[in-house]
Amino acid sequence: MSADTIVKLDKANIYQQKNLVLSQVSLQIDKGEFVYLIGKTGSGKSSLLKILYGDTHLSQGDGDVGGFQLHDLKEKQVPFLRRKLGIVFQDFQLLTDRSVNANLYFVLKATGWKDKELMQKRIQEVLEKVGLGTKGFKMPHELSGGEQQRVAIARALLNDPDLILADEPTGNLDPGTSEEIMKLLIEISSSGRAVLMATHNYSIMEKFPARIIKCENGRLVDSKTTIS
Repeated sequence: MSADTIVKLDKANIYQQKNLVLSQVSLQIDKGEFVYLIGKTGSGKSSLLKILYGDTHLSQGDGDVGGFQLHDLKEKQVPFLRRKLGIVFQDFQLLTDRSVNANLYFVLKATGWKDKELMQKRIQEVLEKVGLGTKGFKMPHELSGGEQQRVAIARALLNDPDLILADEPTGNLDPGTSEEIMKLLIEISSSGRAVLMATHNYSIMEKFPARIIKCENGRLVDSKTTIS
């Protein structure tokens, strides 16, 4: 696996509980790549993401994410794997009882940061990166949906990850806000990270073309290797 490869799956069988949803998956994602993940509900998109962030064990085939071997991944290694990843969900998943700053502080503390001054500096850096440098004191309910998703992206960037996994990040947003979030995610990928985004939003994909991988009939079809 080259130094630029963030994700590599080889002949991986992916299960949802005990059902095989994707078989013989081979996939490679490199630094700086932006990739869409599409497919009908139940086609295996979420199961694939869960394998990548260590929520489900890869029992058949080989997989490597950020230098972690998924087949041999021990439970105690999962937090270390997740430090190499940023995960952005459709429903933001912010802690509603605390400010934006406190949300981000909570994540840093949970991932092993100790120095309060460095933590505050990092929080400010990521908020500025997503255009919310002055909003750290706000509570989530005081922000718009787009701003809340920006906070979720800031949270995903805290540990300077190699890979951002975004699961329907524009699903709850209006078209204008969705475009802003897309521009931000594409900018993040062009800074050397990889972004894998699950979506059903075809108008976004037309507006921001990129490599597409599709879960279909139990297989992963990759636009990079498929001649259409």
